[in-house]
Amino acid sequence: MALTDRIDYYCERIAPEFWSEPLNAVTNATFLVAALLAYLMWRRKTPDDTAGLLLIGIVFATGLGSFLFHTFATRWAMLADVIPIALFIHVYLFFALKRFLAMPWWAALAVVIGFFAASPPAAGLIAPLIGSSAGYVPALLAIFVVGALFCRRDAKLGMQVLQTGVVFAISLSFRIMDEPLCGQWEIGTHFLWHILNSIVLFALMRVLILHRAG
Repeated sequence: MALTDRIDYYCERIAPEFWSEPLNAVTNATFLVAALLAYLMWRRKTPDDTAGLLLIGIVFATGLGSFLFHTFATRWAMLADVIPIALFIHVYLFFALKRFLAMPWWAALAVVIGFFAASPPAAGLIAPLIGSSAGYVPALLAIFVVGALFCRRDAKLGMQVLQTGVVFAISLSFRIMDEPLCGQWEIGTHFLWHILNSIVLFALMRVLILHRAG
């Protein structure tokens, strides 16, 4: 399979042209807004925190990569989309374990490596039920597990992580429904995944910044 092969995954796309997914493409601006808002908060509260700035940069790259995927719709553009998302999941998990749960860096790294190794087979078990969205289920579970454990140390911020998990579950539902509802709603629901997911990413970064700021 060539990197330039065309991909048609989403309901809104009915032709190969650049603007065949206008809503899916334009709503990637919400990731850029999330990155900007997080940056402004980071600069005001924790300007010395390199981890926070790294995650903000990854969210910005997520918006750009997803825009490329929903316009060019090729395999190389898909990589530009999924790589920043995967980076955010694993980098954020590392710092959440290290900071929220006070794990030593080597233990947090070991958990992240285990999570990375276990996620594909776990997603494979769920894929027959929800398709490609199964790849995000491990991340959803991680949010709830970390949030629940974090509540024991910081009830307020831990609850915010759990609430973010609920928003992510709703967001993931819209991603799952895009294809099944395509016959009834021709624009699909994937654009709602973008909007809600940008809220999720901002909320997670906000908790990291507030926790670091004390």
